[in-house]
Amino acid sequence: MTLRGAGLVLGALLLAFDAQAQAPTPTQEVNPFIGTTNGGNVFPGPVAPFGMVSFSPDQSPLPGRRAPIAAPGGYEWRSNGIRGFSLTHLSGSGCAGAGGDIPLMPITTPVRLSPSSPDAYTAYSSLMSHAKESASPGAYRVAMENGVTVELAATPRTAVGRFTFPADRPANVLFRTSDSQTGSTAAVTRIAPDKRTVSGSVTSGNFCGYLATDRRESYYTLHFVAVFDQPFTTGGTWRDGVVTPGSTSTEGGTTYGELGFPPAGKGSGGWISFDPKTSPVVNVRIGVSYVDEAGALANLEAESPASATLEGTQGATRDAWNQVLGKIRIEGGSRDDRTVFYTALYHSLIHPSLHSDVDGRYRGMDGRIHEVSGAQKAQYANFSGWDVYRSQVQLVTLLEPKVGSDLAQSLLNQAHQNGGVWDRWTHVTGATGVMNGDPSPPTVAAIHAFGGRDFDLKGAYASLLKAATVPTPKDLGRVGCPVLCQGQRPGLDQWLSRHYMPVGSPGWGSASDTLELAAADFAMAQLARLAGDKTNVRRFTERSGWWRNLYNPAATSAGGYIQPRKADGSWPAFDPASDDEFVEGSGAQYLWMVPFDPAGLFELMGGRDKARARLDGFFQDEKGEWVVTKAGPLHAELDNEPSIAAPWLYLFAGEPWKTQAVVRAAMRKIWTNAPEGISGNDDLGQMSSWYVWSALGLYPVYPGRAELVVGSPLFASARIIRPGATLTIKGTGAAPGAPYVRGLKVNGKPSQRAWLPADFIARDGVLEFELSPTPDRGWGAAPADAPPSFGPRSTR
Repeated sequence: MTLRGAGLVLGALLLAFDAQAQAPTPTQEVNPFIGTTNGGNVFPGPVAPFGMVSFSPDQSPLPGRRAPIAAPGGYEWRSNGIRGFSLTHLSGSGCAGAGGDIPLMPITTPVRLSPSSPDAYTAYSSLMSHAKESASPGAYRVAMENGVTVELAATPRTAVGRFTFPADRPANVLFRTSDSQTGSTAAVTRIAPDKRTVSGSVTSGNFCGYLATDRRESYYTLHFVAVFDQPFTTGGTWRDGVVTPGSTSTEGGTTYGELGFPPAGKGSGGWISFDPKTSPVVNVRIGVSYVDEAGALANLEAESPASATLEGTQGATRDAWNQVLGKIRIEGGSRDDRTVFYTALYHSLIHPSLHSDVDGRYRGMDGRIHEVSGAQKAQYANFSGWDVYRSQVQLVTLLEPKVGSDLAQSLLNQAHQNGGVWDRWTHVTGATGVMNGDPSPPTVAAIHAFGGRDFDLKGAYASLLKAATVPTPKDLGRVGCPVLCQGQRPGLDQWLSRHYMPVGSPGWGSASDTLELAAADFAMAQLARLAGDKTNVRRFTERSGWWRNLYNPAATSAGGYIQPRKADGSWPAFDPASDDEFVEGSGAQYLWMVPFDPAGLFELMGGRDKARARLDGFFQDEKGEWVVTKAGPLHAELDNEPSIAAPWLYLFAGEPWKTQAVVRAAMRKIWTNAPEGISGNDDLGQMSSWYVWSALGLYPVYPGRAELVVGSPLFASARIIRPGATLTIKGTGAAPGAPYVRGLKVNGKPSQRAWLPADFIARDGVLEFELSPTPDRGWGAAPADAPPSFGPRSTR
């Protein structure tokens, strides 16, 4: 090699090293403000992966909003007021009541009027500007108009904050202890200036409670211990409208009022005062526990000891996020593409939320203290089952199989503590009953299929089998219905006797209940197969086909639909644009929600040709343009769960190129690097997980199975690093305008199949896509190349 050649090589190596050194870490690609408006309902404050604590601002409500906060996540980009910084939140929930516990608020005015007084609505809030605000995974900062700069951090079970006060104004910190997001039934505040601590608890719950008068209830108590690094004096306390200066303790909840929201004039809390001339910068460390105050203190000492700093905590949590986000390493794409991807992955891995303390203790749904044991390392809470069974638990388990295993065990533990009921939507220790169907079987089956094996599968199957075959008094009742029905399978007796859910049965939307229970029974068949129970494999496979009993071939002049049906077998009047007897969607949108048996659905429609034409009408407007959201009830609505599997059905119909086009159109229209970049509730990461899978060019369409259907990747390269295996996805020709697959190699061998077998994820694998801006109508089009359908041929 010549000297000149050596120099060129050395220069290239140095350039490559410099590029690598300058490459952003995954957390630098995340924008926590994506989804903070337009109904995304996420929060920007710091939280560790699957953390118990999420320390984030709670903003004042927008005009016309009933709730006392701006959005269920506590934060709405369009609001310009902050009323506190609370310790718990849910990411993307549709209902309010999702925490917002123990809001702290630094203020620079004296406290004379009770913060619970109706006249104090804005007295202790502050305006803010986004120009003086920043957020990244593990860190948040805002300089408020009241002169206080707030900086936040979090560990899994603790919060760390810093308040910098102006030197020429009062320096007070309010503990609005009773003011959880939709109220409380009890609260305790204790101030100990000699120990520099404020401690206490709040008893709350009420998730979606304003939607059902018989479900406005508390079901958890959060204990906290806050330790300050600067001396303070006791300001006082308040209860309802009475302020008591100098008092060191108080108690009293807000109640949930007549409408399910805290009434004005109710509540309690306290405040402390600092000397801004000598202590303008105040640091606080806060431990929490759902068990007791001793647990909160132990969590604090273990995760945020006296030596902990704000910067150190932010750095440690940032490192934790880099570790988990780095399990998917992408190359290529624009900066916005990478930001949207890593933000979606970030939102996908916030929940489920850690529930057990550092010593393994946790408060169960029975109100008793339990302790994790055996293979389980942690108990988890906050399971939005109706949402996340579709693709989020699969993504979590693929990347973190131990977390997936512990989630499955946590759900089984909750069922044991809840009289055998696997609740659809658990919030902390509350069985809220929100939504419909029975998402637990597909969740448990999917966790096992995607590699989460360290849980009591035998016990889970036995419990779920009983729940699917033996109606309980709660299944037969109507408490909380329609939105918050108590039973695991409301109307189960109707399902077993009529083989569909008739109009008027307990539940929420008889037609969508039928489809959800069919998916649940399909997953039960997968669990029975794992248990070696051949009789029940056949039984539940047959039951999974009962959705056919709602298919009316003469529903409309345009063709058959899955439609509501009366108990006597007759068909009521039906409009596919209506959501009558459907949940959060229309009859037209629910037509396609049979993801485990598209071939069976197409057969009832009259074959693949007719199915393709109807899919085109669903995804295209009168001009032939792709429509993915906000096009009316006769078209797809890919910002909500009922429609999100539908784009992948083109694969079963012999037109994979249309799946590729529709999915890419949805990714471009719905997901952007902006506060409005999630156009509907993120639902504890479910919708974000859909984006992550779609950007990788894959999707777990089957409830409870690990076969993946194939779309097209967004990036030139993606490596998925999981325990024991690395999956590599290469996209030659990947570009924003090149969603179409012209060729695919699976582990070096050319493939025309638009799906991957279940064992593909279990070992090292390589997918090599050749992508193009023009469709290849031949790739994957043959019937033999379509993904398999698993439904029965008949239902009776």
